Amino acid sequence: MTGPKAKRILITGTAGFIGFHLAKRLLRDGHEVMGIDNINPYYDIRLKQARLAQLSTLSRYTFQRADLVDRDAINRVFADFAPEIVVNLAAQAGVRHSLTDPHAYVDSNITGFLNILEACRHYPVEHLAYASSSSVYGANTKMPFSVHDNVDHPVSLYAASKKANELMAHSYSHLYGLSATGLRFFTVYGPWGRPDMALFIFTQLILAGEPIQVFNHGIMQRDFTYIDDIVEGVARVALKTAVKNPKWSSRSPDPATSYAPHRIYNIGNNEPVPLLKMIEILEDCLGQKAEKNFLPMQPGDVPATYADIDNLVVDLDFRPMTTIEDGVKAFVDWYLEYYGTGQ
Repeated sequence: MTGPKAKRILITGTAGFIGFHLAKRLLRDGHEVMGIDNINPYYDIRLKQARLAQLSTLSRYTFQRADLVDRDAINRVFADFAPEIVVNLAAQAGVRHSLTDPHAYVDSNITGFLNILEACRHYPVEHLAYASSSSVYGANTKMPFSVHDNVDHPVSLYAASKKANELMAHSYSHLYGLSATGLRFFTVYGPWGRPDMALFIFTQLILAGEPIQVFNHGIMQRDFTYIDDIVEGVARVALKTAVKNPKWSSRSPDPATSYAPHRIYNIGNNEPVPLLKMIEILEDCLGQKAEKNFLPMQPGDVPATYADIDNLVVDLDFRPMTTIEDGVKAFVDWYLEYYGTGQ
């Protein structure tokens, strides 16, 4: 890509699952990408290093190892690279891990995100797109989850940190005119996925002939969203500057939009899948049956997620389309190629 459409894009978390795929996509489209990541050991860093090794072979990509909590390092990246667009995907992820290591979530997701906001303020950018999460819906049971609904009842610190990100970004949009868009991701899966996610764990255990843990006695639904669909949505959002909603009313405030240039979108498949169905599909792809241990609901978890994506369709002309059957098969094909039948 040449000319005015090519952008300098900073992606935080390019050693991570979504950041890796997004960087490849934007580079393919001709943009210049700088990636930063602290390569923390939350999960096997060999997988992160393998992702980075792939990216290092691509032209117009540069990488800086840096931690979001290191304010000076983040400011140097902004000063040197002068990004036009920032996509903040770096975060301490995982609902259950937030129960055992809460300080990591405040450091990365609160302090780290503040450093990104401050850098966007002092080294002005056209647009900040940042990762939120479907976990912000917390105790909500009205389905599908809508960006226009109140989300003030998180059930994990991870969820609370992501809601805090939305509030922090909005305040910077209000105070400094920062154009910012929050993206609530719904259960992302696919090749090169995170080893702490259910699909990855189930695959590993089934191949090893070990039992899998099925929480809430299997009465769970997730809006599983394939990585290519997530990346398509993020790319479209990142390149579309958030604008003010002229119809926004302080008497009846819409949480998804604002009088300031701030927007919120769900990115989900808009089709919740029962957990037991996903397991059946996985068993078919692996050619092996799973031994299931049914357990109670875990603290901080929710029984179902289901994304209302009407705003994504109307504003970005995009609707995720990958079926769970196709997505799980693509993951299994990658897993078997990368790890073989053991790990």
